[in-house]
Amino acid sequence: MSVLENIKNEEELLKKFKPADQAQSVKDLSELDQEEVLRLKKTGVDLDAKNRLGTFLQTNCGVVSCSCHVQGVEMLPITEALKKYNGLSDYYWKLIDPDKDVFTREAREHLDNGYFIRAKKGQKVVYPLQACLYIRNDNVSQRVHNIVVAEEGSELHIITGCTTHPHLTSGLHIGISEFYVKKGAKLIFTMVHNWAEEVYVRPRTAVVVEEGGTFLSNYVSLKGVKSVQSFPTCTLKGKGAIARFNSVIVAPEGSYIDTGSRIILDAPETRGEIISRTISYGGHIIARGHLVGKAPDIKAHLECQGLMLGQKGIIHAIPELEAHVPDVDMSHEAAVGKIAKEEIEYLMARGLSEEDATSTIVRGFLNVKIEGLPKELDDELQKAVEECRKGM
Repeated sequence: MSVLENIKNEEELLKKFKPADQAQSVKDLSELDQEEVLRLKKTGVDLDAKNRLGTFLQTNCGVVSCSCHVQGVEMLPITEALKKYNGLSDYYWKLIDPDKDVFTREAREHLDNGYFIRAKKGQKVVYPLQACLYIRNDNVSQRVHNIVVAEEGSELHIITGCTTHPHLTSGLHIGISEFYVKKGAKLIFTMVHNWAEEVYVRPRTAVVVEEGGTFLSNYVSLKGVKSVQSFPTCTLKGKGAIARFNSVIVAPEGSYIDTGSRIILDAPETRGEIISRTISYGGHIIARGHLVGKAPDIKAHLECQGLMLGQKGIIHAIPELEAHVPDVDMSHEAAVGKIAKEEIEYLMARGLSEEDATSTIVRGFLNVKIEGLPKELDDELQKAVEECRKGM
């Protein structure tokens, strides 16, 4: 497909959906029924949880809830933050070109909302904040812009759940996200996607990490979705900066997921790691990873592991290493295969049925135990994996 053909298809995709402001949004949390609340909870967003220090919930284009219960951390709808801080000139559209593609232009010209979260200098937040971008009506296009700032010496944990109404079938989500990790700061960002079978998802994400800063990203997508196109880029600008991307992706039949991440190691003694686990049981997955070494004494590793279940489906792993200076240490490994017959037979010989043996192997492959996560975030990930296992 040529570039012009691709642009034409993307423009046609935009025309398929109505703007979010033409759909009815709820005014407060009491309007959500129990089925919706449960859907949000399975996406990592617990509206009743006492261990969340802040909650942001947007349905279609309307912000239903925005509150933060800790001093030194600010959470606002992006539209309010733009007014309060005179356009957020230091952060808004500074890492992403608004003319990058048709989706960035759409978000710039027709902003629905999004969130602004900032941890002030030296503020360390162990318990997470939660944010949810929720499409509640069919055939809606939701366009958001998110900005997260971890100021010098701060620590911030965020879990974001992106999902749709339990009975919704189609929609479009465009999400622009810019992350700023200042000197010596730490940001852990966990995103759980729980879309519907005919939903198109177009995130555009960029991150910059200054000296001694750490950025840890966890991405989980375990349910059906029509199409995802995502490739966040993290630039390590300061000496000793660290970035890690962990992803767990499951693609059922009918899903097309083109995702991955890039780390640009642009300062000495920086460290980067990209780890992905993918499972296809009928869907098409493109798992990308790109490490770019531009400074001496950097170290980075890329690992792509794919598992094929059933006779249909595609997993296409694309690991890339790019060195611009001689003194770099970068490596990668990639493997795609099926569950070995002898592994199933081994477990069956110890009393498991074939179904339980397969389920046990899948659970082990999807193990998303990630060092450094708060217990609350880790519990949510394990619940999501268990839901996926049951679904298979």
